[in-house]
Amino acid sequence: MKREIIQTSDGSTTIHLPEWNESYHSKHGAIQEAKHVFIKNGLSLFEGKPVSILEIGFGTGLNAFITYIESQKHQQSINYVGIEAYPISSEEVLKMNYVSELNAEPERAVFELMHHCDWEKETRLSGYYHLTKRKQFFDAISDEKCFDLIYFDAFGYRVQPELWSTEIFKKMYDSLKNKGVLVTYAARGVVKRSLQEVGFTVEKLEGPPGKREMFRATKQ
Repeated sequence: MKREIIQTSDGSTTIHLPEWNESYHSKHGAIQEAKHVFIKNGLSLFEGKPVSILEIGFGTGLNAFITYIESQKHQQSINYVGIEAYPISSEEVLKMNYVSELNAEPERAVFELMHHCDWEKETRLSGYYHLTKRKQFFDAISDEKCFDLIYFDAFGYRVQPELWSTEIFKKMYDSLKNKGVLVTYAARGVVKRSLQEVGFTVEKLEGPPGKREMFRATKQ
């Protein structure tokens, strides 16, 4: 499938799939969306504590990189697992402008290493941050009570409804520890019902720029 690099409204880049008219991040601002959905409404809940994170859709590495920056800033121990069935190319990595847009030039080597390090192997990126990338389809996830937080960043329901099914969310529920949290940019009623069906308590929160609402789901 053809992939194009585009610039979003906050100046940061993302990948666009013209055949689906779908992008890896919000066209209203890739960095703004990541910070609002996954950091403000997800990671911040675990301030001052070690945290284990599962990302559904490693993609361009934006969420992983912003989380790395936060771990350094707050000296927070983070074990990060990113799932991706279709990794982006080295050429596409070089076209992502996150390092400059985040004023993180000293960490450029870390961003590049995130993409070039081995799959299926834990890589220590700092004293606080360990990354494991798994090349895997979401329906093959079988972790049980391993994670405190899930960044659910799959392609939208409009183009891949099967990724938002009760079957997938049951796997998410099982992979979380008790009181674990899942955050996603999505806010469709059908997604809420699927989350609730597997046992999550769902909150509707203010969405990122360009989107009215988003969901945060907690395992009880």
